[in-house]
Amino acid sequence: MKTKAADMCEGPLISRIILYTIPIILTGILQLLFNAADLVVLGNCCGSIYVGAVGATGALINLMVNLFIGLSVGAGVTVAHGLGSGRNDDVSRTVHTAIPTAFICGAGLTVVGLFFSESFLRFMDTPEDVLPLSATYMKIYFCGTVASMIYNFGSAILRAAGDTKGPLYFLTAAGILNVALNLFFVIVLKMNIAGVALATAISQFLSAGLIIRALMIRDDACRLELGKMRIYKRQLKRILQIGFPAGIQASLFSASNVIIQSSINSFGSVVMSGNAAAQNIEGFVYTSMNSYSQTALNFTGQNFGAGKLDRIRKIMWICLVSVFCTGAALGLIAFAFGRPLLGIYIKDSEKAVDYGMVRIAYIMLPYFLCGLMDVTTGLIRGLGSSVLPMLITVMGVVGIRLGWIYIVFRIPEYHSIKSLYLSYAISWSATFLTELVVFIVLLQKQKRKLRN
Repeated sequence: MKTKAADMCEGPLISRIILYTIPIILTGILQLLFNAADLVVLGNCCGSIYVGAVGATGALINLMVNLFIGLSVGAGVTVAHGLGSGRNDDVSRTVHTAIPTAFICGAGLTVVGLFFSESFLRFMDTPEDVLPLSATYMKIYFCGTVASMIYNFGSAILRAAGDTKGPLYFLTAAGILNVALNLFFVIVLKMNIAGVALATAISQFLSAGLIIRALMIRDDACRLELGKMRIYKRQLKRILQIGFPAGIQASLFSASNVIIQSSINSFGSVVMSGNAAAQNIEGFVYTSMNSYSQTALNFTGQNFGAGKLDRIRKIMWICLVSVFCTGAALGLIAFAFGRPLLGIYIKDSEKAVDYGMVRIAYIMLPYFLCGLMDVTTGLIRGLGSSVLPMLITVMGVVGIRLGWIYIVFRIPEYHSIKSLYLSYAISWSATFLTELVVFIVLLQKQKRKLRN
């Protein structure tokens, strides 16, 4: 069935934003459920040390992958601006530039992951009892990054065109395959952590194939024709202008998490296991909130391209209120049911569950602050500015966290896991307030420019 781009510049905003966001939330939750299946299978069949081994790779994988996923943000914003302003040729060239760019990025990540995973893990002070398992997981995982990049770039294009259901369906199919392969590789073939990683890599190729097919059957400017794929300089430049700062921002954000993970590693494998399980639960709250950031970005992008700036202020308030309510409610639910949820992942260590509850209390209860920060980031990028949120995040998130680790955390009475987690809420608050002021100033500037 062929599809056309949705118009985000007309009609009621509240209902359209909610209907647009729900499939993104479900997509993220499904992805996390399938990732959680990896940890549940390992935790129940192999033990909590395997859960910690996978958890130790998360921040490092995000550090390397997020730089290139940021480029997909650039592709999405460029498509949204082109659709809003009716520049169909520009949209088509962006689509045909984005897919080969995704392939090149994924291939580069595969090479880096295969040759440097163990060195990176040693740099993070990963304990010796966990290191071989974590290195095995990373090397196999990175064999699927070409497919992962294609899926992310393709999803960004579809969402910019108003299609949030397609990525949901494709991820569902890939996730079901992932779970089936997990059970087969781990339980039947006894492959342990290698089986989980291999299942993930294979399922990513299915999602990439489905996203390519969806682009090829469209009948609008977002239609992909394999014979037309090439790197168009003007479109690549625009993707890089928006996407590269977004990627740098995400990578620096992840870099601070790598340093924090290194500090967590210093407390031993029991703390690592509890932290990894809590992080997986935390992901469900984060992806629900981050969905509003993607909504804010694409709705702002199309309306900015169409010159409808008055609608953008309404988009801001709807997204901020929605993400606050979502984050606060889910944070309270996670805290209330934390122990039974952690018990799904960890069966052999009550102490690891205790440490998981500490992370839930200090990070997930105030997690709505992270959602507010992400929405303002999406709003600013939707206006076509990507350098400013990068700079603000570097100073507000990375700067505060690193300062906290190297100054406060080194004080003996504050050298604890609770103190480490406290840096998150402080950095989110400072960054959100700064970005909100910057967005309002930029919007007013664009309004004056439009009047002139």
